[in-house]
Amino acid sequence: MNSILYPACAVAALIAFLYKLHVLRTDRSVTQLFLLGNFFLQTIVFTVSTPLVWLKVSQTVEIVNFSGLFTQGCVILITACQQVVLLSLSNDPKTAARKARPRLLALGLVLAAMITLFSMATFSHENPTDFALTKAQLYPSYLLVYLVAYGISQVDVQILCLRYSKIAPKPWLRRGLRLVGLTMPFVLTYTLCRVADVVAGQLGVSGQAWEPIAQWSVVLATVINVIGWTLPDWGRHVSTLWQALDTRRAYRELKVLHASLTAQIPEPVLPLNADAGLRARLYRRMVEIRDAQWALRHWMSPALLDSAEEACDQVGLTGSERAAAIEAALLRAAVRGKAANDRPLNHDPHPRVTDPQDLPSELRFLRQLAKAFVSSPLAAAEHRSVGVERSSKESSL
Repeated sequence: MNSILYPACAVAALIAFLYKLHVLRTDRSVTQLFLLGNFFLQTIVFTVSTPLVWLKVSQTVEIVNFSGLFTQGCVILITACQQVVLLSLSNDPKTAARKARPRLLALGLVLAAMITLFSMATFSHENPTDFALTKAQLYPSYLLVYLVAYGISQVDVQILCLRYSKIAPKPWLRRGLRLVGLTMPFVLTYTLCRVADVVAGQLGVSGQAWEPIAQWSVVLATVINVIGWTLPDWGRHVSTLWQALDTRRAYRELKVLHASLTAQIPEPVLPLNADAGLRARLYRRMVEIRDAQWALRHWMSPALLDSAEEACDQVGLTGSERAAAIEAALLRAAVRGKAANDRPLNHDPHPRVTDPQDLPSELRFLRQLAKAFVSSPLAAAEHRSVGVERSSKESSL
């Protein structure tokens, strides 16, 4: 499994590292530098953890299982990088340095203890696929020092992430930090699996049964970390793409409403330049709908307004959904009346039920209005109002 999962993680970390190199050309802050170090070390860890590379590295330095000490030492450094990044994000430089010093000192002592305990161990052969299991059984003190430091530091990282995600100034930074914070269950699962290895080793049994859980926990935590730490950089492109797609969708959604109204009131429609963008066309379509709606008010019957309001009460429509349904009913009746040259005796002086206060709110409402115009639950109300209006005309005659 290590021969497949770990190279995949190494590739993911390498892609993030290369992406950060590109970002570093314009932003060489402490945050970006230590994030770069984070991804570089992750690339090294999973590359060396691949069994074939593991053996080559240990053979090169002529120290049995040196790759194990090297990769786990890098994991401690990865945690240090993440802590520095989070402290730099959430504090001014002086405060961040003050808070980082004790953390880095503690992790430095952990590395020294790991090197000391590793040098005291006697390994008879390389363990590229079960190094942790072997240490748990034969050298539990080494593994416990590593696990305690790793577990506590990673919990600290997750807490910092979740805490700062509540006040981070940019949406994609908040999302990325929350995503990194979601790795805590996988980190704890991996740590508990390794602690279980130690307990099992002292009882003379192997933890091989839950080894796949430990490996998958590391892989999932790594992948989520890579996505979360890079999300603030590339997430804005997702927003841009989504906005473009949503603009196109909104333009299509308003098509039927716009065509129906301007077929009867064509005056608001003005030619646009051939190079006008979609956003400009969408804005123009919104204006033309509202202008045509205002002109059609002469064919809007007060009787229909009353019937539509009553129908909304019966079906329980409220808020903007209610307003959109009422305006759609008025507009459908006005379009029919204008086409048939059937003008009511009285008309509503104001054709709009609600007045959104900004452009995004206006667009949201017009999309609701367009949907209600095509399929509204108030058809019965319109039929009743038509009957009332006809009766009024006949009485006047």
